[in-house]
Amino acid sequence: MGSIIFWGIIRTALLIPAMWILAGYIEPKYFWTFLPVAIYAVIIQPAVIQYRLFMEENRETIENSLCSSCNFFDKTAVLCLKLDKHPSREFLPCEGLEWEPKNEHNEKEEIGS
Repeated sequence: MGSIIFWGIIRTALLIPAMWILAGYIEPKYFWTFLPVAIYAVIIQPAVIQYRLFMEENRETIENSLCSSCNFFDKTAVLCLKLDKHPSREFLPCEGLEWEPKNEHNEKEEIGS
């Protein structure tokens, strides 16, 4: 998930100077029409596509793995927080030895926060 944010920042850093330069060549009324289109096309849409790909690639791990029911699993990063490793359907970082069931009390606190 961090790569989505990283590349969003890179695309933003490239779009700002490009729009600054472009502002000198087109009329302001066209610039203010083009700016939201450019932001959507260069920053938002690629991030949405990357997020969908991330979710498709990790759907099985997030929904149907032993790690997904563990207290140390972070589904936003598909990461075992205890061992700082990425699990998959074939790879369990702790091999199930350090698995702890999710605590409903902790989940309610996270939702309420």
